[in-house]
Amino acid sequence: MYVYMNGELVPKDQATVSAFDHGFLYGVGLFETFRIYNGHAFLLEDHLQRLNKGLSDLSIKKNFSKQEVMAALSLLLEKNGYENAYIRFNVSAGYGEVGLQVEPYEVPNVIIYPKPLPPAGNDIFEKKAQLLTIKRNTPEGSYRLKSHHFLNNIYAKREIGNFPDVEGIFLTENDELAEGIVSNLFWFNEGTLFTPAVETGILNGITRQFVIKLAAKLGYQVKEGFFKPEVLETADEIFITNSIQEIVGIKEWNGRYFPGKQGKITQLLFQQYRQYCLLLSSKTELDKEV
Repeated sequence: MYVYMNGELVPKDQATVSAFDHGFLYGVGLFETFRIYNGHAFLLEDHLQRLNKGLSDLSIKKNFSKQEVMAALSLLLEKNGYENAYIRFNVSAGYGEVGLQVEPYEVPNVIIYPKPLPPAGNDIFEKKAQLLTIKRNTPEGSYRLKSHHFLNNIYAKREIGNFPDVEGIFLTENDELAEGIVSNLFWFNEGTLFTPAVETGILNGITRQFVIKLAAKLGYQVKEGFFKPEVLETADEIFITNSIQEIVGIKEWNGRYFPGKQGKITQLLFQQYRQYCLLLSSKTELDKEV
């Protein structure tokens, strides 16, 4: 497998960064994960908008255009022979001396990691949801970045173990619903779609934003807010989202069973999602005819 590194295609076992990279030393770096569907990078513009804002906030002097990234992806996918892939787009701060740096980072390291995926099918996945005892840490700044700082998530994954059919659900320090280890949380009840507010400290996932807009387009009321975990007990359906797993039905929570992938709203949103994943570069295009 080849990775894209600073403008070059490099065999994965030859891709290296300096031991003085501040992404390694201090976690100063960001990443985005998204899917390639038959060569199309779904919601790429939204991912880059979030990435570019985060880089500016971290004083990493880099800004990515859609054209630049698509050119890199095209080279990478062709070299590896992939038409459908998982992409991790990684930007670390780059070289710096030992010690905390206040000056901007001028030469970041840009690495794009691909993994092959099968063509997207029409089957919805489902999982069990497990309440975590470890709480969601608060963001380091005014909002949560998709950064290299991932220890809270790693501890959470260790708590539930290596079970791919289980997603751990974080609570905030105030015992309110937050998000999954690698997902955002939704539930449907009496005609309304609910999800924790960004102000709880969760990552504002790109798929989360798309599903909120998609549900509203379909005529559903969407409420973001602060919720205790007990509200899930009376939910009609629960599902989680992320850019790789898409929309995943939850079939069990706290000893109670739910429709999971059989949920009517979960299925409807997934079917709509599947129609758009080959077409859209931004959620704003939902407002246009495609």
